[in-house]
Amino acid sequence: MATKVAVSGALGRMGSGIIRKVHQQDDMEVACAIEMAGREEIGRDIGELLGIGNIGVPLAGSDTLRETLESAGAEVLVDFTAAGPAMETIETAASLGVDLVVGTTGFSQEERAKIEGWVKDNSVSAVISPNMATGVNVFFKIARDVARVMGEETDIEIIEAHHHHKKDAPSGTAVRVGELIAEALGRNIEEDGVFGRPRGVIGERSRKEIGFHAVRAGDIVGEHTVIFAGDGERFEITHRAHSRDCFVSGTVKAIRFVARNRGQGRVFTTWDVLGSEGGY
Repeated sequence: MATKVAVSGALGRMGSGIIRKVHQQDDMEVACAIEMAGREEIGRDIGELLGIGNIGVPLAGSDTLRETLESAGAEVLVDFTAAGPAMETIETAASLGVDLVVGTTGFSQEERAKIEGWVKDNSVSAVISPNMATGVNVFFKIARDVARVMGEETDIEIIEAHHHHKKDAPSGTAVRVGELIAEALGRNIEEDGVFGRPRGVIGERSRKEIGFHAVRAGDIVGEHTVIFAGDGERFEITHRAHSRDCFVSGTVKAIRFVARNRGQGRVFTTWDVLGSEGGY
């Protein structure tokens, strides 16, 4: 039977792409589409709104989330929205036994802990990652491995670029790769992360610093570079997303994964989805 998928943020850049992709799959179906309460599109068929034809799924407001998920029999909820509203969505879905695929970024450590608690307490399965793209998760692993070899002898800088609509900085992907590098080196991002540098004489860079720099311009989909710069040489790792298709395809893989691993009471990562060892 097809997995019944709910998508929160249905009219957003990622949400709309995910709905189109899910609708094309033989083993899943769009069960419900949710948007912020009060939008004028509420009640209209999501397929018509996205130009794929009537699919019999009216757009629902977030204020009727519980009723919508229950009546649709949703099995997996996908959320690519913003950290604030996503918290309420995730808590509600988990309380109903709906498994989760979350690509929303900007969660605090306290919010992450709450999400893990909801997943465990309600015995649901969740894939949570700041970036679902396969290439980015290879990028994560390479950066961690390079840090283990070169990190103590190099200065490490992380540069990311996104479109001018992106609200959080640095990106969740940049933060995650920084966390992986810090873990590999026995460091702590909260203590050793330097998020941008002010104008003026700020003194020499310390070796332990992990620098973060955010660029916001035009319609850049997403670019991430990690620089390991030492004496006489520099090693750089870069991932560039040319379109959101890579994120959407990774999300569909994550939906299939949680559908096969329902009710685990555990947060999985995209490394789990890709069958990689180690996790992060």
